[in-house]
Amino acid sequence: MPAAVLPAESLFDRRRHPDGMTFHEWRAADGWPLRAYRWPADGAPSRGSLLFQSGRADFIEKYLEPCDHWHSEGWQIEGFDWRGQGGSRPSDANGPPPQDRFSFDPMIDDLVRFARDWQTRTPGPHVIVAHSMGGYLALRACMDEGLAPDALVLVAPMFALNTRKLPRWLARLVAAVAVAAGRGAEPAWSEEAPDPRRQLRLTASRERYEDSQWWKQRTPSLATGAPSWGWLAAALAGARRIAHRGSVERVHCPVLLLKAGLDALVDAAAIERTAARLPDAEFIRLPGARHEILRDADGPRLAALAAVDDFLDRRAPMP
Repeated sequence: MPAAVLPAESLFDRRRHPDGMTFHEWRAADGWPLRAYRWPADGAPSRGSLLFQSGRADFIEKYLEPCDHWHSEGWQIEGFDWRGQGGSRPSDANGPPPQDRFSFDPMIDDLVRFARDWQTRTPGPHVIVAHSMGGYLALRACMDEGLAPDALVLVAPMFALNTRKLPRWLARLVAAVAVAAGRGAEPAWSEEAPDPRRQLRLTASRERYEDSQWWKQRTPSLATGAPSWGWLAAALAGARRIAHRGSVERVHCPVLLLKAGLDALVDAAAIERTAARLPDAEFIRLPGARHEILRDADGPRLAALAAVDDFLDRRAPMP
């Protein structure tokens, strides 16, 4: 990782959409309305095109600050909120009912279709940066559907959940029993009362955590509750899919994987094991970082941005 880090970006206003960023509706193959965003580069030629995808329960407003950094480097930025969260929810009257047996397949299909369209109409190099659940979905899109960006950056990717003291086989069994009992669409736990520990599971930056709460208070529809039993069952099954020999080995684009040393949500060891199996991968551990590395305190956050910049300069240079 490069020794130098970037200057602090504290002057960026994280509570407003930046000038030039626009939103539009993008329809998935099954008609699901996704809130997509676009932030063209200032001037020409651009550095390239960067597609950013966040994690479960996220929305793009949480990641305006890192997007501003890449935009200032000359990248044009695009992406969308995942179906069922953020701004990508159909109205109650028109939306499908919750499903007991949750599947990530529609989300992977959304990403593949959106990204292939993005690749055909925007200048290269084409880079995908994805966080947490988004990292899992992006790797699945590459290994299962042949999506081939010029470079892939996976930030604290959800290759396996951190089940703490609960053995993973038992976590799979509990989730499977809940789904079999018809509780797959129910929240796996309650998030009615604010939990002060949640901030430190995500980020050491109180200010950035409060920014995300501000956006949810301003636009309540952006908020997403606890994961369902069906989501947990699918995530636990997905870990076995990633671990299967011959799966990630099919991904041949350059990949940078960032692991948070204090991650309480995903299994950090699974990230390191996956990095060792990818044909062309670089792995960086950020010892003091928490799960939301790109929204963490300035030390790990700026180190991560510097590492991403260095990787993209080397592996996805301008033509």
